[in-house]
Amino acid sequence: MHKILFLILFISVSAVAQKQMTPDEATALKAKVKTRAEAITTVMSDFTQYKHLDFLSDDIVSQGQLAFKAPNLVKWQYTKPFAYSVLFKNETLYINDDGNKSNMDVGSNKIFKQLNQLITASIRGDMFDDNEFNIKYFKINDSSLVYFLPKDEQFAKFIKAFHLSFNANGDVTEVKMIEPSDDYTQIKFTDRVVNKTLSDAVFTQ
Repeated sequence: MHKILFLILFISVSAVAQKQMTPDEATALKAKVKTRAEAITTVMSDFTQYKHLDFLSDDIVSQGQLAFKAPNLVKWQYTKPFAYSVLFKNETLYINDDGNKSNMDVGSNKIFKQLNQLITASIRGDMFDDNEFNIKYFKINDSSLVYFLPKDEQFAKFIKAFHLSFNANGDVTEVKMIEPSDDYTQIKFTDRVVNKTLSDAVFTQ
């Protein structure tokens, strides 16, 4: 009996916590996020990444710092549990694995090019493209949660959905990339600083 009552309470709380937005609320959120994104030239943020794989009992946890510079420079600098960096620059993906460097041309690969564009858009929060995604909007207290489901069948073979969380100011606080297998990568941002001057030296390997 206690278990049944707990389950009912849990379902009720979950229903209250996450509600689907009305069309007017979704429109207002898009406008707020777009205005915020257009004003952003740089982003520096700490992040914690959780890689969930179904066959592992615990998520793989990594930490580091993100650097973004408009229009499309993105660097993920991992510091824990090991040193590793990934840089998207001039349609090239540069990888530095603790001193072992390599690169890949993403401009000639449609899937990687789309992924790079989506990563850039997700950092700024401006992913509201109805031509590319089926989009669902939810509100959770003072925050917002948006589901992006790719319409491109080829891309959907690699990414099933993007989930973006926004705070009351329209900043992205969390990104979740879900694979068709339902394994996922979840990134939570903290200590975010926007429009701080970043030299090009930050975006080197």
